[in-house]
Amino acid sequence: MQSAAAIGLVRPCAARPLAACPSPRRGGGVGGSLLPALTPRGLRLSARAGLVPASPLEEEESRRCRAARDVAASAAAGKAAAGEEAGGGGLVKTLQLGALFGLWYLLNIYFNIYNKQVLKALPYPINITELQFTVGTVIAVFMWITGILKRPKISGAQLLAILPLAIVHTMGNLFTNMSLGKVAVSFTHTIKAMEPFFSVLLSAIFLGEMPSTFVVLSLLPIVGGVALASLTEASFNWAGFWSAMASNVTFQSRNVLSKKVMVKKDNEESLDNINLFSIITVMSFFLLAPVTLFTEGVKFSPAFLQSAGLNLQQIYTRSLIAAFCFHAYQQVLIHLADIAASYMILARVSPVTHSVGNCVKRVVVIVTSVLFFRTPVSPINSLGTGIALAGVFLYSQLKRFKPKPKAA
Repeated sequence: MQSAAAIGLVRPCAARPLAACPSPRRGGGVGGSLLPALTPRGLRLSARAGLVPASPLEEEESRRCRAARDVAASAAAGKAAAGEEAGGGGLVKTLQLGALFGLWYLLNIYFNIYNKQVLKALPYPINITELQFTVGTVIAVFMWITGILKRPKISGAQLLAILPLAIVHTMGNLFTNMSLGKVAVSFTHTIKAMEPFFSVLLSAIFLGEMPSTFVVLSLLPIVGGVALASLTEASFNWAGFWSAMASNVTFQSRNVLSKKVMVKKDNEESLDNINLFSIITVMSFFLLAPVTLFTEGVKFSPAFLQSAGLNLQQIYTRSLIAAFCFHAYQQVLIHLADIAASYMILARVSPVTHSVGNCVKRVVVIVTSVLFFRTPVSPINSLGTGIALAGVFLYSQLKRFKPKPKAA
């Protein structure tokens, strides 16, 4: 048989205020009515006769009221539990966010250190970049095959739209590795602090997005700081400098192209950013493969490494760790961005937190590389780097404020 609650018998009592339900321990009613209270044994307390058997209607009324009280008590307990869970959930999310930031920094540090060690021993940046795309492609295909990542359904039109992004992504990573092979890690990252300058410039030229006066002024310490650091950099050479600058241009071109070309069509399934990044990585692998063969050739064969007097195990281990960290830290950044977004940080944190985290990440990489490689740094060089990074942070804050449209 169905219970009274299941067939709706508790509704008449639940629909009125809980105070209107008679108490199971005392008589009396509400509003002058004399609804008898029921004891647990089905007896009612009569003012004249004491305990007498309760009528079926009175028992039914009591059951309904008890059910209503139970529902109210459960709801109150549920709200209390939800509040505790929300508090606990907030703490858990904060810890998760801190862990993601820490992992992002750690992967960046390991990538830059191992990558620099490999580039010093094996100065073939095209080969090393292609190896990084190869490892990223293997990881992406593995995630699609195992179902860890949903395999994307992509049309030919979407592939054509993604192709320019893959080209500039390939070039950006190649130029970064070329710079890292020529100059100190700290100097490459100081030059890469110029990214906002090229972002504003390219957005104005190709998107018509004119920056505010304050945004333009925030670019001055960036340019001045990089110039000051460059003049006093011990490892300075023009090949490393212009490679880092070219990396800035190509990466910011990718951002502009992503706004201009990646238009979501109604008849096409939209790509989340992890899948988008994975597809770009696979395309970059195929784009750079013929360039590698026709320029540097294959330099990672055991025969070549042995003939160059290099330790095979050491080169392979460091190369694979660097390549894995390269792909992994970008995946972490995507999840911080919106697990659908550098492309895991923006959806889970405010823009302020993200911009601070990004600046701190660059500082952490620069300081760590200086300490690890014992890079000579003069006080003026440090001052220039500090000014440039402060300008980047100021730019990221001012960029958030958009001018209000003027009333017609």
